[in-house]
Amino acid sequence: MTTLLAFAFVLGVLVFVHELGHFMAARWNGVRVLTFSLGFGPKLLKFTRGDTEYALSAIPLGGYVKMAGENPEDPRSGQSDEFLSKTKWQRFQILIMGPLMNLGLAVIILAIVLMQGATQPAYLDKPAQVGVVQAGSPAEKAGVRPGDLVTRLGSAEVSTWEQLDMAVLSRPEREVEMVIIRDHQEQRLTIRPDLTELRTRNDARFEVGTIGVLPDVNPSIRAVAAGEPAEQAGVRGGDVIVSINGERMVFASQVSDAIGKYADQPIDMVVRRDGGQQTITVTPTRQGDTGRIGISISDAVESFKPSPLEAVGLSVQRNIEMSGMILRTLADLFRGEASPRQLMGPVGIAQLSGESAQAGWIALFGLMASLSLNLGILNLLPIPVLDGGHIFIMAIETIVRRDFSLAVKEKMLFAGFVALMALMVTVIYNDLTRIAWIERLMPWR
Repeated sequence: MTTLLAFAFVLGVLVFVHELGHFMAARWNGVRVLTFSLGFGPKLLKFTRGDTEYALSAIPLGGYVKMAGENPEDPRSGQSDEFLSKTKWQRFQILIMGPLMNLGLAVIILAIVLMQGATQPAYLDKPAQVGVVQAGSPAEKAGVRPGDLVTRLGSAEVSTWEQLDMAVLSRPEREVEMVIIRDHQEQRLTIRPDLTELRTRNDARFEVGTIGVLPDVNPSIRAVAAGEPAEQAGVRGGDVIVSINGERMVFASQVSDAIGKYADQPIDMVVRRDGGQQTITVTPTRQGDTGRIGISISDAVESFKPSPLEAVGLSVQRNIEMSGMILRTLADLFRGEASPRQLMGPVGIAQLSGESAQAGWIALFGLMASLSLNLGILNLLPIPVLDGGHIFIMAIETIVRRDFSLAVKEKMLFAGFVALMALMVTVIYNDLTRIAWIERLMPWR
């Protein structure tokens, strides 16, 4: 129930804001609006105010604003309040306002989220310099070494670890070029990210890429419990854990796993303290099936809480960066560099909405900001049927200085419809394969 309610809330807000943009722009330009509907199909609730019927329809996967004289085949009276009676500039304003409202909503929501403050891994916005190359990983096979600075993966320019992570995630089992800086010289390697699965708390599966490189960071010890093996061995709060039994430690989870494997067995733990390194031998005590030494560990993180003005500026910056990432991913899909398995449809969005709602309103609003940005950009693509497609057709008509015939427009719209349906089939198939019990019914999987 939480998933359905969260999905209805997220999609309802995004669709309402989008259609409200078209509605306000139409009214501003003197176009008569016949229907403002949330959802498609049979109308469940409706009322009329002025010339407009407001409705809540049965299929909650979108919405629409129906304007007088909107389509060439609609009956027209030639009155000035019909859509096609307006100039191309006025029609452009009406068409573009829906996507712009979604882009604006993404900025506003993300700014609200950022104002609450956040904590993130300290390495995410740092240059993607490799600290660890995992044994047997695609990175090791490609010849990547610790100290290499990654600057590009496939078509994606990389300047931070966050950008590298996103580039790798979208390219499972795709052979791509990796550009690195080693010893002040640029080198080009060929790498093929492995396919791995991420599972949510609701057991939804998402297939992503991984190459087996980790940042040059180490976890630290927050506190040492009195009387436990760590204190007895001389471990102190504030020590930075470099390695355990020769295995490099990058994240706190690795430390817990490494200690847990050696119950009642001595381990050599290399720590960094006061600018130097020392090796401490400690024997974990057995607790159940795992070993413990009595320490609490934390990853290197950074916190920030911007002012309202700073949050808006940061939101604009991040939305611009994410827009570029979305457009590059779309381009990579056409080139075959990115996997179409990364595409997500309504079922996947519903799953993420439910997960985010369970995590709290900040996570839910963060997801809503991301979806609003994606919806705005998607509707600006030059695909007939979408707002961007109609704008594209008008732009061509303006350039050639003549309007296309109704037959030509119908063919263009049909081609756009076919492309959109092919996309919908792809994303719905992806969504269904993320649900374990449905995938088990697919013998070809």
